[in-house]
Amino acid sequence: MFEQAFKNIDDVLWKEAGCTTELDYTEQTSWLLFLKYLDGLEQDLADEAALEGKKYSYILDKPYRWETWASPKGKDGKLDHNAAMTGDDLRDFVNQKLFPYLHKCKVKASGPNTIEYKIGEIFGEIKNKINSGYNLREIIDHIDELHFRSQTEKHELSHLYEAKIKNMGNAGRNGGQCYTPRPLV
Repeated sequence: MFEQAFKNIDDVLWKEAGCTTELDYTEQTSWLLFLKYLDGLEQDLADEAALEGKKYSYILDKPYRWETWASPKGKDGKLDHNAAMTGDDLRDFVNQKLFPYLHKCKVKASGPNTIEYKIGEIFGEIKNKINSGYNLREIIDHIDELHFRSQTEKHELSHLYEAKIKNMGNAGRNGGQCYTPRPLV
């Protein structure tokens, strides 16, 4: 399941002018996977708190949670195409609202060992290189089909992610750079 999704995502990223190497593919896939994973984790923690009669305090405000901006669902549990952003609206939301908001999580963190601080650090360093909001929508749809609930799913994801990291290490050797041979110089 994950392997085909990763291939599909890489195929979409291949069409992006801002994503030219495996380094870019891994970076762009990573931030999206992280936000999807965080949303699922927070849903689990909220459900657990509700079962214990407690209130859960979400890390991210509602407009910045995966379920709201990336994959709003209708009553049938399927993607609500009327509420889901795409095109320039999606790209602009990510670049002008989501990334700045996530970067500011560092400021509201209680210390450097908190998830909020780490989110702020991460999203202060990376950029969205997916210039087409339509490509971004396609990638989000592929990622939204993934689930990280069982140990088997987590193991498969980590195995494939390690393979991506290995490919990322090789990108310096085959990342599209050409050198002029010494005799020609």
